[in-house]
Amino acid sequence: MKKKICVLSGGTGTPKLLWGLKFVFDDFFVIVNTADDVWLSGLKICPDIDSVIYTLSELIDTKKWWGLRDDTFNTNQMLRKLGFDEYMMIGDRDRAIHIIRTSLLKKGLSLTDVTRILASKFGLKNDVLPMCDEEVFTQICTPIGPLHFQEFWVKYKGQLDVLDIRLIGINESKLNPYTKNLLLYNCDVVIIGPSNPITSITPIISVKNVKKYISDKFVVAISPIIGEKPVSGPAGKFMRVKGFDVSPLGVIDVYSNFLDILIVDTSDKKLEGKVNGVNILSAPILIKNRKDAVMLSIYVKKIISKYL
Repeated sequence: MKKKICVLSGGTGTPKLLWGLKFVFDDFFVIVNTADDVWLSGLKICPDIDSVIYTLSELIDTKKWWGLRDDTFNTNQMLRKLGFDEYMMIGDRDRAIHIIRTSLLKKGLSLTDVTRILASKFGLKNDVLPMCDEEVFTQICTPIGPLHFQEFWVKYKGQLDVLDIRLIGINESKLNPYTKNLLLYNCDVVIIGPSNPITSITPIISVKNVKKYISDKFVVAISPIIGEKPVSGPAGKFMRVKGFDVSPLGVIDVYSNFLDILIVDTSDKKLEGKVNGVNILSAPILIKNRKDAVMLSIYVKKIISKYL
């Protein structure tokens, strides 16, 4: 049986890569960070999972890289007018997905089962899987107290100082048996997309035994850092807080013990070579449009074919 490729994904950088991967690779499945998930307005919101599903179904808003294209926000606006603090911008059509998810979870289905159902409703052939079924969330410790990641990033716009970052509930997390079987027995290659190493990828690899399972795979990562700056988001601030250098070399340190290849931007070509057992290669990694995503995906495929 031809084995699948596993992609580890957060909610922004990696979906941009998936935009191209879907045209280059025949078969892959995606394990998605759920530490950004939040309960809000009585609904279970899974932003990273939804971004992956919307991207693979060609429905994502590629201007914002979250939510559904051409969605409206009438419900959110009315709630705010009524004084209800729904600080996340939840679109009207997007909200329907959260309602279905919450309803199915309350009926006793696992998050994995619910996510597979939703992906099938969108016509996806690729499995989209949460990193675990247990409740895990990223807590950002700030001078005003501990905040859920979404509060820190959306409500306070990421402007507060960060004292520490904690993964609440991670010790109880484990792969769903279906996901575990795919990763262990039907996967030779793992692609880590250009997502935030600390709050998007670290939660996934912190789930019980995931590091152990992927250490036997061929692991390729695309750097979310170009030079000394993250492509987007608070990755730089978070990496400094956790003691990592804000650079592609810092990314290697985060993924130590299992990374085989790190693809950096051509502007970081000087880093090419072998560092701590990791081969560093360069390519244009900044994704501004579909062509960029496809070209980078083609390059990733060539690297995999060359080294395996």
